[in-house]
Parts: sequence; structure tokens; C-alpha cells
Amino acid sequence: MGLCHGILSHPSQGPELTHQTFGNGSRCVFAPMPDAGLTCLDFWCRAGSAFENKGEEGLAHFLEHMVFKGSRQLGAGDFDRRIEALGGSSNAATGFDDVHFHVLVPPEGACEALELLLDLVLEPALRADAYGMERDVVLEEIAQYRDQPDEQVVQHLLASSCANHPYGRPILGWEESLLASSPDTMAAFHQRRYRGTNCCLMVAGAIPKGLEQTISASRLASLATQPEGHPNGIDETLNFQRGRDTIQVERLEAARLLMAWPAAAADQQHQVMGIDLATTLLAEGRRSRLVERLREELQIVESIDMDLTTLEQGSLVMLEACCPAEHIEEVEAEVDRVLQECASTPVQAAEMERGRQLVGNGLRFSLEAPGSVAGIAGPQALWREPQDPLRPLQDLQNWTAAGLQSDVFGQLQASRAFTLVALPEEAS
Repeated sequence: MGLCHGILSHPSQGPELTHQTFGNGSRCVFAPMPDAGLTCLDFWCRAGSAFENKGEEGLAHFLEHMVFKGSRQLGAGDFDRRIEALGGSSNAATGFDDVHFHVLVPPEGACEALELLLDLVLEPALRADAYGMERDVVLEEIAQYRDQPDEQVVQHLLASSCANHPYGRPILGWEESLLASSPDTMAAFHQRRYRGTNCCLMVAGAIPKGLEQTISASRLASLATQPEGHPNGIDETLNFQRGRDTIQVERLEAARLLMAWPAAAADQQHQVMGIDLATTLLAEGRRSRLVERLREELQIVESIDMDLTTLEQGSLVMLEACCPAEHIEEVEAEVDRVLQECASTPVQAAEMERGRQLVGNGLRFSLEAPGSVAGIAGPQALWREPQDPLRPLQDLQNWTAAGLQSDVFGQLQASRAFTLVALPEEAS
């Protein structure tokens, strides 16, 4: 990843956020970007797969599909046609913790797009005739997912290391639960989760005149409140399981070494930034420790990656190395050696600076477009108090080499991981 020194030396300024909380607990956050030619309206809800009860597995993602099949006011396909007529586009995504629906439109169409978006998301029709057909689509999606060897290896790692926790099961869910579901069970899930305190609207980009007033008078501000004593968060804290397993996978093109570690939850921002910095030093770019040693010097891996997935009940660090099966033991030994080296000796100042630049500029570059700003600031505002999008850079700068060595690299050791070796079926 090539970085321009001029960009590194002159960090961009993130948009200044303003926010409003309505009487029902729902929130709206504005990120004005006057020079942007578009407006992003991003609706976030604490309704990811982790909130599914037993027997509801997959319902959060299925609901995302059903939302686009129409509302009480909109027929199937009407929403997409009207958003496209405004010159805009729309999309949605379901995660473990939350789900979001967003539109990107020219500012002059933002007020109309808002009404359409909130109608679609908050008043889904869940028509019985569309339910069975769309369930078949989701079931086919699950079948395709299970037919991808790489995806199944990662899912095996999650299921093993996050056993008995929602993070260990597929967001797509299980066929038997979906087949047993009905429009009524989905409506009950929607009514349970899509309530004021669980919802946040993120508005980024050009803010047209009148949009704030439209939001204040919208369905967002009149959503039902959460019943007293009803939990807003996820009840289960991630109980990570260390261990080891070896599996053989049909049609896997190369052997895989995968390792997973538990990490700080999303609200522990200082620790999260330290982990992000550590994984960058280990596996971001040709000069990173693991890439330089295993791919450039020894040439025993085809690729090696290490990423942090930030989650509300406990984040996850995952390493994946692809290599010929005959090199798998050597790869594991070298990974262990590099990790031990990082835990025993502080990284040099120049290496720390390189890591800070990579992490910092990744954040700065992400603040150039309304959609990416909404994707960063939206979940932050949903789960916590809104903050300056560049606030994590302060936590990044507070990390020292000694602190990284003791508090992060000391935890990213093979003895603390769940390790999975995945081999092509023929390599027995």
C-alpha cells in the first residue's frame, strides 16, 4: 500500500457531527459535508443475528430481504423504482450486532427518500405470498454459502472458538429455523427489535434545507419505546474457547492455517486501536512482520492476512495463511516464532510510525465519501455517544512500543488462540 508523505503530514479533518435524541430514545446524527454532491441516509438498528432467540436463527437476515418486498404503502419493487427515479441507489446489510439500510441520493431528493426508507423499514408488509418465495431465495443463499470451501473453513473456526454464542453461528442462519418460521414470527421479531432506543438514523453528505424538520416529524421520532426493564443490548458476553482442530475440506484449493483470538469489545476504543495497530504491523503490506518473513523471505505461503473484526460483545482477531499442504507445519512454526518475537522485543520507532500511518490514513481516506462516513459514524452513534470520526487517532497515538508489546502482542500468542488446520481432502 503506497502512501504519499504529503497526505501523511497533513491529516484531513473529519465532518463535525451534530446529533438529536427524540423522546422515544431514537437518535439522528448529521455529518455535514457541504462539498459532497450526494446525501446518504443510513438507518441502523440493534437487530443483528445475535438478537435472535432459539428457533429464530437467520430471521434477522431474512427480514432484511423481506423489507424490500414492500411495505403497507409500497408494493414489491416500488421502493427501488422510486429511489432510482430520484437518481439514487439503495442497499442493506445484516451483521452479528446490527442491521442497516441506506440510500444515496442527490440532496434535492433526500426528503422524499427519507419517507420512502422509513416506510419500508418500519412498516414492512411481510406478505404471506412473498414470504415463501423469498425464503427459497435465502435457503439457496445458504446452500451456495455452504458450497464455498473457504467460507466453510472460516465458519468452522467461528463455530469452534465461539461455541454457545451467537457469533459462532452463521448470520444466514439454519434451514430448519427458517422453514419453521412464518410472517407472524418475523413480525414479532421486528416489533421486538425495531423500537426507539434501538434505532439511529445517520445522515452524511449534503444536508438539504428542510431535512432536519422532516426527520423530526417522521416515523423515527414516533417509534414505540422499549418496555421498561427490557434489555437493549446483547445479554451474552463472548466466552472464547481456545483449542485446536484439523479438518479436511472437499475442493479446498490450498491448505489453510487459521488462528483466532478474543479481543476487546467495540466500546474499549483504546484497546481496539492498539489491536488494529498490532495486526497492521504483523500483516499489512510487504514490510509487515508475517508477510515479509513467510511470503517474501521463505516463500512458503501464497498469502497471509490478519484482521480485527470489531464486535460489541467481544471482538475477534483472525489470521489466515494459505500454503501448499507440505508447508503447513513450517508455516505454523514460523507464525509462532514471529508472534513470540513481537511479545519479547518492542518494535522499533520507525516500524511503529509506519503502522500508525497505515491505520490513521485508512481512517482518513474513509471519510472522503458520505456513504463511508455513515458506515463509520452510524454504528458508533447506535451503540454509544456520537464522537468525532477522527477521535480514534488520539487513542492510536497514545500507544507506545512497550505498551503494545505487553498488552497486545503478549495476548496474540499461539497458546491463547484457537488454531484450525484445513487441508484439501486429497492431502491426507
